[in-house]
Amino acid sequence: MSKIEVSVVGGSGYTGGELIRLLLFHPNVKIKQVTSESYVGKFVHKAHPNLRKASDLKFSSVNELGKCDLLFLCLPHGSAQKNIDNFFNLSERIIDLSADFRLNNETEYKNWYKHNHIRPDLLKKFVYGIPELHREEMKTAKLISSAGCNATTTILPLYPFYKNDLVDIDRTIIEVKVGSSEGGNKSSDASHHPERAGAVRSYQPTGHRHSAEIIQELSFGSEQIKIHFSATSIDMVRGVLATSHIFLKENLEEKDIWKLYRQFYNDEPFIRIVKENEGNYRYPEPKLLIGTNYCDIGFKKDDNSNRVVLISAIDNLMKGAAGQALQAFNIMYGLDEKTGLEFPGLHPI
Repeated sequence: MSKIEVSVVGGSGYTGGELIRLLLFHPNVKIKQVTSESYVGKFVHKAHPNLRKASDLKFSSVNELGKCDLLFLCLPHGSAQKNIDNFFNLSERIIDLSADFRLNNETEYKNWYKHNHIRPDLLKKFVYGIPELHREEMKTAKLISSAGCNATTTILPLYPFYKNDLVDIDRTIIEVKVGSSEGGNKSSDASHHPERAGAVRSYQPTGHRHSAEIIQELSFGSEQIKIHFSATSIDMVRGVLATSHIFLKENLEEKDIWKLYRQFYNDEPFIRIVKENEGNYRYPEPKLLIGTNYCDIGFKKDDNSNRVVLISAIDNLMKGAAGQALQAFNIMYGLDEKTGLEFPGLHPI
């Protein structure tokens, strides 16, 4: 087949750079343009030095964009919805990696983002971008909104339990530990090395916006679920580790939980169930996932109660952003969804 022409809008950030890295080596893709208003006219490797000699692409302005088969939008929150009509003039297929179109309800959007959505008419037209949940819709979709990294890490382990109505929907407690790259490549007082190094900093004990995605994707009945979500920054560059505590409606043994996960995820190429009896890596570890599109899921049943602890990990720039977007792209075009994403990770690192 002829190569699919794509352009990356907002390609100078960490997510944009990771996406470019993947696209450069995708056998079915040709990158037509990459934009960055702060790097116009400069080689892509000026922003992403790891791409030296991998490409001679230069950044252009968004005003110089031409038509292409698909646009990847890696813009700051709010930018995509402001300019979406301009993007529609360039491509009928769009994958948005921002948070602008993740929620399908404008009231919930205003509740969590504290302002009105500029284009609420489009919210239900974007497919929510976790392939394991929405693969069938993606096959015919023209618009996809990639899921948040914390939401992805949390939704995937919880989904089988909620889908089968196995948990108390008011009591789920989630705590995520995240690396510094989640905050983007703009420096701040909080990211200054003496302040960030060695830190274990609770930065969003309540009210994290990714909670809205989790509630949306796990609410199956008429009643909206409740979750209790907290986020902590730790001394790590890439990665998310989510620890979720669920409370079962009826007691399950560990063998039942194994069976449940196999039922949902046994054939999923990028989900691994990680639960060993010995060794350093008995449960998911973000360090092993750097550069990969995997989500690792582990669990432990509390012998003294109906609580199950779910442990899940991803690379926030891959399965939490660029990798998951490329996986969705592959599905949209009828390609093997593993194409360009089969890197297994490094050890040690």
